[in-house]
Amino acid sequence: MSVLEQYSPIEAADEIHRIVREKLAPNFPRWLRCGTSRELKADSVYASLASEVNAVLNHCDLGDFTRTAAPAKSRYRILAWNLERGIRFEAQREAFRSHPYLKTCDVLLLTETDLGMARSENRAVAQELARDLEMHYAFVPCYLNLTKGSGMEYDVPGENDLGLHGNAVLSRYPIRRAQGITLKNGIDKMAGREKRLGCQKALAADIDFPNLGITAVAVHLDTHSSQRHRRDQMRDVISGIEGDRPVVLGGDWNTTTYNASRAFYAIMGYWLRIFMGVENVIRNHFLHPYRHFEKELFALLESRGFDYRSSNLLGERTTTYDVTCGKTRQNLGEWVPGWCFAFIRWALRNHGGTCPLKIDWFATRAVRAENPVVIHDLREGLVQPLSDHDAIGLDVVVP
Repeated sequence: MSVLEQYSPIEAADEIHRIVREKLAPNFPRWLRCGTSRELKADSVYASLASEVNAVLNHCDLGDFTRTAAPAKSRYRILAWNLERGIRFEAQREAFRSHPYLKTCDVLLLTETDLGMARSENRAVAQELARDLEMHYAFVPCYLNLTKGSGMEYDVPGENDLGLHGNAVLSRYPIRRAQGITLKNGIDKMAGREKRLGCQKALAADIDFPNLGITAVAVHLDTHSSQRHRRDQMRDVISGIEGDRPVVLGGDWNTTTYNASRAFYAIMGYWLRIFMGVENVIRNHFLHPYRHFEKELFALLESRGFDYRSSNLLGERTTTYDVTCGKTRQNLGEWVPGWCFAFIRWALRNHGGTCPLKIDWFATRAVRAENPVVIHDLREGLVQPLSDHDAIGLDVVVP
């Protein structure tokens, strides 16, 4: 019998939290001394608790806060948004309630959602949003964090309650089944300053609209990875989707065009792009990564029957690198040498120190998508952006 097999869903979630607080967290200081995952797995205490670690990371939390059944429609609106951990939770919640587009959405594919992290005030981000918005939800943890995060997150007050971080799907309509799809790590998550157990997971949820059934998948591909690794992660996402229902994939695919698995590769890639011409790279590659640097990922999607061209506003930015942003520089500075920033500032001198990127995407299979949008006003023009990513949306049409 597995660690959680004897529990009901609610009891299982409570047991997961108890395992983290009482069995795993007391050993975090010991495990933080490990410099690699290999060292961690060789630790006798970790080996004795491996089944508990796996139970925590493989648990999918499901809940229903709806009060009435949502009506049938001729089309359903789906949103994908990287919430940047939920560190601006109050403003994000208000946006879901009042923003002209967000409040009309039927399904939310949310990446980077915290559960018990100090940086997001130890909230259960996905569950609290679902409760406030009266929706069904599914949450799958990707990482059990041994630290408070990266960059400026180390300096936030308090300590982690649980230290879990993952992806979620929220829906106004019933979620019949949900599963995490495990993706191989691009780098060793124990080798840097931000030490984590686990790996990235896509979350696939079967959603039953009254007149259409779909599988909605929240996808977050690794930041610190190569173009080929991101393609392989997407291949594993597609292979992990069960059944023959129509599919909507959405999320942060980190199609930066860079091999960011090592600082050396990223630096060499930067100089290649300088030689290609900054204007050329921004216009033809950063905003159209499928043309060259990430073409294998997008070709894979099309070869497996997915349509990304009509599911997105092609050429429209979904995030912006800002060389003057202290938070961005501190996060990037954990693995890129400081002297690189002078060259980045020089390269972007004619662009106000900013560079647009398109890294958030949808892809659909066996269903027609219409009216793709990128929502800039949740990020741009605000003193405190709600996230470092724009939200993206589309409408799924009932045949």
